Amino acid sequence: MKKDKGVYDKVCEYIRPHLNKDMEVLELACGSGQLSFNLSKHTKSWISTDFSEQMIQEAKKRGEYEKLTFETADAVALSYSYEKFDCVLIANALHIMPKPDEAMKEIYRVLKPNGTLFAPTFLWKEGKQRKMIKSLMSILGFKMYQEWDKKEFEDFIKEYGFSVVEWNCASIYAGKVPDILS
Repeated sequence: MKKDKGVYDKVCEYIRPHLNKDMEVLELACGSGQLSFNLSKHTKSWISTDFSEQMIQEAKKRGEYEKLTFETADAVALSYSYEKFDCVLIANALHIMPKPDEAMKEIYRVLKPNGTLFAPTFLWKEGKQRKMIKSLMSILGFKMYQEWDKKEFEDFIKEYGFSVVEWNCASIYAGKVPDILS
């Protein structure tokens, strides 16, 4: 993770201005807390979750912050109440989830109307190198369930009730579309 610190720092730089001290944030697939520690100090509360208890233990070893809580949770079956969070962050994880559609339904459920979703995600570019890179990743044991390009990922985000507010090379910033039918 240390070798990717520059990428995580860039993601934090992009997200930080969109946070404020009144926000309650849920982070899914937090890993060892690469974004959690940096960003949680800019919010009211921050719950960082990961499917892996081992990753949560690694994150807790890095220290404690007053506003930051680590919990084991499955992004496709969250225990949090409807419309609890102002913001949800799921960084670099949707493409490695077997059921990203289920995660998106849960994100929509726990996010307040007009809430914010940050979903920095690995996207594929078309070209000759794609096949070679995929083969190398497979050899290294990295399993990807989804292979989106920019347009496909934007369509995926919109399919689950979000409007894409802004694209950035490091992140996608999406807002929950208010449910005007209820």
